[in-house]
Amino acid sequence: MEHRDGAALDAGVTEVRSAPKDDGRVELIVARPDVEARTVLDEARLDEQEGLVGDNWLPRGNQRRADSSADPEAQLTLMNARAAALIAGDRERWPLAGDQLYVDFDLGVENIPPGTRLAVGDAVVEVSAKPHTGCAKFQARFGKDALKVVNSPVGRELNLRGINTKVVAGGVVRTGDAVRKVAP
Repeated sequence: MEHRDGAALDAGVTEVRSAPKDDGRVELIVARPDVEARTVLDEARLDEQEGLVGDNWLPRGNQRRADSSADPEAQLTLMNARAAALIAGDRERWPLAGDQLYVDFDLGVENIPPGTRLAVGDAVVEVSAKPHTGCAKFQARFGKDALKVVNSPVGRELNLRGINTKVVAGGVVRTGDAVRKVAP
């Protein structure tokens, strides 16, 4: 597939900015059972210890941590569905981004700063301060211009690459479920 160029990506940011700020919706749920493997789900269980049950976050760990354990601040990632559509194109390509939940919801720093809690289906997640940035894999899948846009000042402001969260109250999430801010 051809990658979108910088001008097309920049032009599409307006659509991302129009995502709901208070009452959004889960558009896609993806588990990563193994490295480079993706399974699209209609529903998933979010667990305080495991993250998305069936995902490889916990067993994969994180080589950047001294003990190589999974990073609790990056337990579950959410990506704005409008940003995924802008960057990846067809919905079938969204899972290549590597996130677990794709939501039609404003994930920008101004709308949901670190510490904000979101009800997602029956579960509650908390936005972590750990940034979620584009990497070499992201560039290989979506192109150099996509990487530049998600890591640009506007991309960081809107969290176009997505956000890291941790599960603070487990529950079931289904495609079509509501996403909304909740009081801590």
